[in-house]
Amino acid sequence: MHEMRIDRYDRAILDALQRDGAMTNAGLSELVNLSASQCSRRRAALEAAGLIEGYEARLSAARLGFGLRAIVRVSLKDHGRGADQDFARFIDTSGEVVSAFSVSGDADYVLDVHVPDLAAFAEFVHDRLLPHPLVNQVQSEIVLKTLKDRQGLDLSMV
Repeated sequence: MHEMRIDRYDRAILDALQRDGAMTNAGLSELVNLSASQCSRRRAALEAAGLIEGYEARLSAARLGFGLRAIVRVSLKDHGRGADQDFARFIDTSGEVVSAFSVSGDADYVLDVHVPDLAAFAEFVHDRLLPHPLVNQVQSEIVLKTLKDRQGLDLSMV
């Protein structure tokens, strides 16, 4: 795939949209000193190039009743291609899992889990995750305090 070269205007547009995905082209225009039509064309080009993958609202997990967040490390019994796909399907259908990563190190996967409370977390781990036929070992850490949870990228590095 051909990599799109971005300039300072594109970086400014991307940075602004990371902070507020609902920003209008008129709003972008004021921030980056380009006309709204130029911002619209650049935004469309950034979307077409796949640099903008989508727009979403950031929800407050705590205010919505998701009072417990845990980081869960999972090691599998089998490491074949079919096992990886089967576990990926399980994760995809597990609403508690907000993010999942295949990682290097002592675990095969790291899961970011959000649930209402400790009972819901115990149910997920004991009734669904541990009984999965591919799961060998599970280690979990309850998040006590979030120091940084930013989805945006530091565009000064590109």
